Amino acid sequence: QVQLVESGGGLVQPGASLRLTCAASGSTISSSAMAWFRQAPGKERDLIAAINWSGGDTYYSTSMKGRFTISRDNAKNTLYLQMSSLKPEDTAVYYCAARQGGGYSYYSGEYYYWGQGTQVTVSS
Repeated sequence: QVQLVESGGGLVQPGASLRLTCAASGSTISSSAMAWFRQAPGKERDLIAAINWSGGDTYYSTSMKGRFTISRDNAKNTLYLQMSSLKPEDTAVYYCAARQGGGYSYYSGEYYYWGQGTQVTVSS
């Protein structure tokens, strides 16, 4: 039983930075791989970044081009996504997710716990 709550989204101009936070409660996520996904209206839910249980192994979608950084603080039961150089095409609902295992997956169907999402809008 894990609850995930995202925060930190909002409306920003192109080129701005945002830091998203995913706070877990109910149980520790220290043994779970975590990931960030995003979904725009009418689009598939896409993997943005993933991180293994310890934080020592990470994955980034090629389309992010080094602009995003995923990290975690297991002592705080928290996952982060630092986003920079934001573009209008980054506009989407961003979700955090947790697997039941320690290794991350590229596929959304292999994550068991999900947050409610936080809206990120990049517009001038």
